[in-house]
Amino acid sequence: MRRREFMTLLGVAAAGWPLAVRAQQSAMPIIGFLSSRSPAEAAAVVNAFRSGLGEVGYFEGKNVAIEYRWAEGRYDRLPALASELVNRQVSVIAATGGDVSALAAKAATTTIPIVFTAGGDAVKIGLVSSFNKPGGNITGVNLFFTEMGAKRPELLRLLVPNATAIAMLVNPNNPTSSTDQKDVQAGARSIGAQVSIFTASRESDFEQAFAKIAEQKMSALLIGDDPFLMSQRDQLVRLSAHHAIPTIAFSREFTDAGGLMSYGTSIINGYRQTGFYVGRILKGDKASGLPVLQPTKFELVINLKTAKALGLEIPPTLLARADEVIE
Repeated sequence: MRRREFMTLLGVAAAGWPLAVRAQQSAMPIIGFLSSRSPAEAAAVVNAFRSGLGEVGYFEGKNVAIEYRWAEGRYDRLPALASELVNRQVSVIAATGGDVSALAAKAATTTIPIVFTAGGDAVKIGLVSSFNKPGGNITGVNLFFTEMGAKRPELLRLLVPNATAIAMLVNPNNPTSSTDQKDVQAGARSIGAQVSIFTASRESDFEQAFAKIAEQKMSALLIGDDPFLMSQRDQLVRLSAHHAIPTIAFSREFTDAGGLMSYGTSIINGYRQTGFYVGRILKGDKASGLPVLQPTKFELVINLKTAKALGLEIPPTLLARADEVIE
């Protein structure tokens, strides 16, 4: 073969290379990852999600792509972000960061499979018709943070026996916060305590909220189940320490950050299970046939270092109930 003929054939082959690469990329399934949280503070749960995917044989950048959409605490942005993923024609949507993301995804599509990570009761808030047979295009992991709200005042009372006036910090922009409040108030009434609601929907609201809590001499504080409040856990822990108020939260991430106490299920494990379900759907399973996963363990975590800084002595009965004590 003469050199000119060889170069012509080589040019024809090279022209086809980008098409082949594009064809390979287009064949790669795309996951839409919708979250009400922020990428930096949610890094650990994203890694857990990827770990769950890996259990089914999917690895980001190798045989699956992930399109991330972050609301960064702005819940009003979620519907538009969900619509972007629908228009992108992703293979499946992982709706994470609480009930607000799941509800936005469900409103955006009835055809693209959705796997949610929700804190409230998925049946009560209308995500699925039942846990065993969710139906439609949606399933997921139910962490039941809200339903554990009634138990947290009791735990606070064991730690602070004179806690008759309990403050509860909630995000009024969260549509399911009212359910959380009712459960907490019911739990408080059962131990003869009253709950006062304080609100914060922006970072700038926290200083004022804590000033009011201190002014009204609240005995203790309960952090409401909310993704935005979760994302601001470092600031909430700092303010709780500054005002010397015993605080309980719904997730151990608060306690790991220096908070006093938490009671709830494992968010990390919930995201791993969400990734696992997304992988199963990519393998061919139908969302309607995958039962909503529910937690089997609720963790009580106590930070002894924080307790000592607040001048609190943890009762032996409460220590005995703790699943983990951070020293």
